[in-house]
Amino acid sequence: MKKEYVVRSIDAAPDGAPYVIVSLSSVKDLKEGTQNPQSPFGSPKVMGFSNMNDMMKDLNKMISGMGGMGMQSGITQLKLEMHEYKDMGLSVGDKVFLELSKAESLGV
Repeated sequence: MKKEYVVRSIDAAPDGAPYVIVSLSSVKDLKEGTQNPQSPFGSPKVMGFSNMNDMMKDLNKMISGMGGMGMQSGITQLKLEMHEYKDMGLSVGDKVFLELSKAESLGV
């Protein structure tokens, strides 16, 4: 299986280790307009509420959907060692292909 992606962001390792986290968005998702590449939190959303309980429920939903605090939908992340990252010369906005294949098991 081969899929096309666009590099959405490149971040340093959170623990200071010699690797980077490359975040990818599907080209299909970007073409459909489901994600805004300039916004790290996706499309802006306005939340209305009528009482304090509703506000707290909506606030928890909004925070859980933010980047870095929860799992972002439609984002694929790869952990690359520094030499791999430098050899590839990746930058934000580059189109990349990710190919997955199942290993053939011989014997048992």
